[in-house]
Amino acid sequence: MKKDTHPAYEAVNVHCSCGNKFKVRSTGKDIHLDVCSECHPFYTGKQKMVDTAGRVEGFKQKYAFLSSTLGKVSSETSEEAGKS
Repeated sequence: MKKDTHPAYEAVNVHCSCGNKFKVRSTGKDIHLDVCSECHPFYTGKQKMVDTAGRVEGFKQKYAFLSSTLGKVSSETSEEAGKS
């Protein structure tokens, strides 16, 4: 193998915005993170559940007029199918 083709793989410091510090090996300089495993909601168990019921109800209210229109159309087509 050729010499000096690979960058130096050294221990660097990682700093999170929550104050957590640890070391990893990298080819770059010090790393600054916004979120790490110490403060991320998935790892801490403080995960917030998104209320999707409100979104579904909003969708139903927004398109409620279509259900009455589509209901009439589908009943008309079923009546025509029954006559044949």
